[in-house]
Amino acid sequence: MKQKALFLDRDGIINIDHGYVCRQEGFEFSDGIFELVKHFSDAGYLIFVVTNQSGIGRGYYTEEDFVKLSSWMVRVFQHHGIKISQVYHCPHLPDAGCRCRKPAPGMIEEAAKAYDIDLSASWMIGDKQSDIDLAHNAGIGRSIAIAQGNIKNTTFSFDSVAQCSKHLPSIT
Repeated sequence: MKQKALFLDRDGIINIDHGYVCRQEGFEFSDGIFELVKHFSDAGYLIFVVTNQSGIGRGYYTEEDFVKLSSWMVRVFQHHGIKISQVYHCPHLPDAGCRCRKPAPGMIEEAAKAYDIDLSASWMIGDKQSDIDLAHNAGIGRSIAIAQGNIKNTTFSFDSVAQCSKHLPSIT
């Protein structure tokens, strides 16, 4: 039986996007993120992070820096009773033409194959048009945009992670 999954963007969803966050000291969890993700986790969804990390390609931080921060982030989620199945990232520059940079579906395809995921029964939460376009390009059934700007083709839209978390029971 195929699994259902929640795919989360990192910067702007899991944490406040301060620009090229690469160390614990600069990583500030978004208000409501643990409640939001716990809702899906408790409902049987596998949890994945899919994030563009061009700061690696730009030389702002290393792959090792990213892995270290991601491992710490996963442990914090575990402390809140949430298992992150995997963190996928694209280290390439925006013009690299790779299959893993959002909105290309490479990271989602890799997760779907490795974990036998039913993408049509899954969700994507992001704060940029490229996140919602990724959901569409990969065949993810539903999406949530967390943004104060205009993001098109999303199932639901909220101004903040905390607002989304409060409304989840009525939309899932």
